[in-house]
Amino acid sequence: MDHQPSTTKAAFWMTGWLSAMMLMAIAGREATRALDVFQIMEMRSIIGLFILYPLIHLAGGFAALKTSRPWQHVVRNMAHYGAQFAWFLALTLIPLAQVISIEFTMPIWTAILAVAFLGERMGLWKNLAVVLGVVGVILIVRPGTNEIVPGQLIALAAAVGFAISVTMVKSLTRTDSVVAILFWMLVIQSAIGLVPALAVWRWPSAPIWGWILVIAFLGTYSHYCLTRAMLHADATIVVPMDFLRVPLAALAGWLIYNERLDTFTVLGAALILSGNLLNLKGAGGRKP
Repeated sequence: MDHQPSTTKAAFWMTGWLSAMMLMAIAGREATRALDVFQIMEMRSIIGLFILYPLIHLAGGFAALKTSRPWQHVVRNMAHYGAQFAWFLALTLIPLAQVISIEFTMPIWTAILAVAFLGERMGLWKNLAVVLGVVGVILIVRPGTNEIVPGQLIALAAAVGFAISVTMVKSLTRTDSVVAILFWMLVIQSAIGLVPALAVWRWPSAPIWGWILVIAFLGTYSHYCLTRAMLHADATIVVPMDFLRVPLAALAGWLIYNERLDTFTVLGAALILSGNLLNLKGAGGRKP
């Protein structure tokens, strides 16, 4: 497996992650109009196992998925399951751009966790990328202009959970393959969510099945992209690239759901993009 540091390769895989996550946010909002979040997540995990099988076969079959760190997988997926549940729930409560924007307090938590537990360092360019990204998010959300609602707090809880998950993924890539990490994610999260999903089960209509399949496919392969990106760059480089999801979400909300796109959103998006460019510039001295 290619583990060589490369910001270019990390950026390539993050493009796949960004595209998949934006489409999954739209599919998630549509699916939650008819089904409970627990059921959506359970169907996503079970169908995802079948979708992942081609990669399992190419990796050498199920024998190649053994891990020496089962409890790390369990803890990581408990955090990720909780974060994913909060994320889907927040999609039903507040505008799409706001969900994604609040989620981007995640790099702050990720940077702290990566420095504390993975031995990564926060240099000038990484710090500037995070600062510009956070300022851009604040301009988009403008928390002082509105009363904080439960949906915003739920989105914040999702951000903390995702930060724990991302940090643990980076640690797991040191010993486990990308396919193994994805396999155990789907197995563990299927087990966690089985009973809650059965308690609220409703048979989906044909259109909702389509959205569920989109969520399952993108939910599986988006994590493949993210984990591949983690192989080629530090978490503190990869995560700020994800800030681009904020302006993309604002644009999607405006085009699809007629959610307002104003001057502050445009300015915030510009700062976020600038932070990403600085982050990539600072990483330019790494071995390609």
